[in-house]
Amino acid sequence: MKRLGTLSIGIGMLFALVSGASHAQDAADLAALGKKLTTNNCAVCHTFGKDEPSGQGPNLFGIVGRPMAAQPGFKYSAGMRAAAAGKVWDEKLLDAWLSDTQTVAPGNAMTYFEGDEARRRKIIAYLSTLH
Repeated sequence: MKRLGTLSIGIGMLFALVSGASHAQDAADLAALGKKLTTNNCAVCHTFGKDEPSGQGPNLFGIVGRPMAAQPGFKYSAGMRAAAAGKVWDEKLLDAWLSDTQTVAPGNAMTYFEGDEARRRKIIAYLSTLH
C-alpha cells in the first residue's frame, strides 16, 4: 500500500513537471507569435530594442512597468500626457490601449487598434519580454 502511495506521488510530480514545462512552452510560443504580430503591425511607428531611438511612436523596450507617457526624449500628444497621470503600463492597461486607444487617452495620436483579443494577448506577451 505504501508503494502505491509513493507511485501516486511520483506520477503526480511528473505530471506537475510536464505541465509546468508545457506552460512555459505555451508562454514562449505566445510571445513568439506576438513578436511576429508586433513586427508586422507596430514596427511601422515603434522601435523595440534597448536604447534604440523612438520612431513616430515611442520605443517600446521596457514598456511593461513603465509609467505611461514617460519614454525619455519622446514628444507625447497633449491627449496622451493628460491621460497618463498616475498610470503605469501593465497587461490590463496595454489590453485596454490596444482595444481602443481613444478610450484610454482621448486625443492621442495613435491610430492602430486590435479588435481580436487573442492577437492582443500575443502582442502583450511579446511586449512583456522586452526588458
